[in-house]
Amino acid sequence: MKKISISEKFGKFSDHWSPRVIAESNGQLVKLAKGKGDLVWHSHANEDELFLVFKGKLRLEFRDGEPVELGPGEMCIVPKGVEHRPVAEEETEIMLIEPASTQHTGETVSEQTVATDKQEWI
Repeated sequence: MKKISISEKFGKFSDHWSPRVIAESNGQLVKLAKGKGDLVWHSHANEDELFLVFKGKLRLEFRDGEPVELGPGEMCIVPKGVEHRPVAEEETEIMLIEPASTQHTGETVSEQTVATDKQEWI
């Protein structure tokens, strides 16, 4: 058992929309990402996805619904199968909690996609 400094971990990378794994618990990965601009539209057929904002503002856009705006200390769970696109007008620090099997951009593959086997632990 050891303490994890989330702010220290955010300081270890600068690229956007490329999550880093910081912990695992009961088959769930805890990931940190920085976002700026938008990520490709995608969905996850079998997994819910939890977004928790630490710094900045995140807008979760949905094909079938109103967008959700998140600020520091706010979170939203996107249910499995719901097509969504995270958007950050300014650099935003985000924690994601999701099953280890979750593919970064679901079945959608783009230049932003990080393969599950290429996820970096920090």
